Amino acid sequence: MTDEPRETTERPQPEQTLQGQELAAETPQKEQPEATVAAAPAESAETPAATAEEQPSPTPEERIAQLEAQLADLAAQLAQARQEARENWDKFVRERADLENFRKRREREIADRVLQQKKALLNKLLEVMDNLDRALAYQDSLDRQGLQQTLRLVAWQMNELIRSEGLTPVPTVGEQFNPYIHEAVEAVEDSEKPEGIVVEEVRKGYKLSDETLRPARVKVTVAASNKEREQQGEA
Repeated sequence: MTDEPRETTERPQPEQTLQGQELAAETPQKEQPEATVAAAPAESAETPAATAEEQPSPTPEERIAQLEAQLADLAAQLAQARQEARENWDKFVRERADLENFRKRREREIADRVLQQKKALLNKLLEVMDNLDRALAYQDSLDRQGLQQTLRLVAWQMNELIRSEGLTPVPTVGEQFNPYIHEAVEAVEDSEKPEGIVVEEVRKGYKLSDETLRPARVKVTVAASNKEREQQGEA
C-alpha cells in the first residue's frame, strides 16, 4: 500500500494566535497627520513675530527723510493757517468799517430828520408869533373887545399847533387827583366834595402821546377839620 503524503503545513496554535492579536493591539497607530495639523497653527502664530523681528529698522537717512517730510507737512499747514488768519482779519476789518460807516450814516439821517422836524415846528411857531406881533403893534388902536378877540385867535392857533404835534392838555377840574399827571400845589377843605378832587387848575399840563410831558399844577380837596364837622353838626 502506498502511503498518503502528510500535510507539511502547520496550523497556528491557539496560543500563538492570541499573542499575535495582543501584539497588534499594543502596536500604536500612526498619528502623524494629527500632529502635523496641530503643529500648523503654532507655526502660523509664530510667523508674524518672526517676520517683525526680521524687518530691518530704518536707517538714519530714512528716519531723517521721514522727519523732513513731516516737517514740510507741518510747515504747509502753518502757512495755510496763517493765510486763513490774514483773510479772516481783513474780513473783520472790512465788516467793522462797514458797521462804523452804517452807524455814522444812521446818526446823520436821524440828525437830519430831527432838524427838519424842528424847522417845521419853528415855522409854525413863527406864524403864531407874527399874529402876536400884529396884536401888540395895533394894541393902541384896538379897543378892549378887539384886543381880546385877537388874543383868543392867537391862543386858538397855538392850541392847534401843539395838538398837531401830538400834545394834549391834561384833564384837571373835576377829575380825581392822579400823581402821574397832576402836581398838587394847595389843599382846599371842601365838605361838599369828596377828598382828592381837583377843584382848580393853576398851570396847564400836557401829555405827549401816552407820556406826561408836564404835569398840571392843581388845587385838591381834603377832608374838613374836626372843628368844622362839629360846627356843621351843631347847626
